[in-house]
Amino acid sequence: MDDVKDRFEQAVARSKTLSNRPDNPTLLRIYALYKQATLGDVQGEQPGFVDLVGRAKYDAWASLRGKSSQQAMIAYSALIDRLAEDDF
Repeated sequence: MDDVKDRFEQAVARSKTLSNRPDNPTLLRIYALYKQATLGDVQGEQPGFVDLVGRAKYDAWASLRGKSSQQAMIAYSALIDRLAEDDF
């Protein structure tokens, strides 16, 4: 687990230095995986239709319900690795 957590923390740091901004669906995936990895299943109530961004984030996170923290960390790290490769 320590290797997974270390790799995840490195990926979080690397995500802040990507030279190309990911598209919105990818940003939502990054957000959802991060939240699932750090907080677990989605919390709170789903925002209303007026809050489009909040609702999209909530729905993306909710789509990962049941995924373990470790699985989310692995998926997050793999996604950031792919994005970092595309930067070169």
